Amino acid sequence: MSSVLGADRTTSADALVFAPGVYAPQSDTFLLADALEREPLGPGAEVLDVGTGTGVLALAAARRGARVTAVDRSWRAVAATRLNAARAGQRVRVLHGDLLAPAAGRRFDLIVCNPPYVPAPRAGVPRHGAAVAWDAGHDGRAVLDRICDGAAGLLHPSGALLLVHSALSGVRATLDRLRGAGLDAAVMERRVVPFGPVLRSRADWLERRGLVAPGEEKEELVVVRAERV
Repeated sequence: MSSVLGADRTTSADALVFAPGVYAPQSDTFLLADALEREPLGPGAEVLDVGTGTGVLALAAARRGARVTAVDRSWRAVAATRLNAARAGQRVRVLHGDLLAPAAGRRFDLIVCNPPYVPAPRAGVPRHGAAVAWDAGHDGRAVLDRICDGAAGLLHPSGALLLVHSALSGVRATLDRLRGAGLDAAVMERRVVPFGPVLRSRADWLERRGLVAPGEEKEELVVVRAERV
């Protein structure tokens, strides 16, 4: 078990303050945390956590001595992350805003992002409600493509993006898009996990779309690492 969330991952998660409607740490969070732990971060490295939620990844980077900026479009997430950073005794700059926009004009050594990526029956991205944290249009790429297109402009040379999402959203599309933006991209982590409540509730729709096989009950999560060369 990774130590990035502390000696006991469950205990560390339980120590967090959660806000209603804010995405709580799940399998994708932990997979990205494992990738973050293996990333070489020198003292004072500049890290951007996009869609920080409760601040788990931001705190993991801060504990390693990084200078961390965390962003979320939810004011509740901003408040939860600020409170969790204070409780942990870690300095994290938490900004309210949409994806990469609050960090415009800055450069980072590492960007970590767990964006909404679940294919959904409705087009576009919801503006309100809990689904804001996971629904991302018919193909699940309404947010992923924006991250892929914009990350390179916020990275120092040799800086990297760590991006987690479901294979249902198109791994090849992510790699192609990042490479098209001038980044050297590859899958560095894979993990198969059972469907959660959201995917179980739309399994029939996913099957009709040809995204899952009949009776499928698991999905593959991937972490893509993309470096500015």
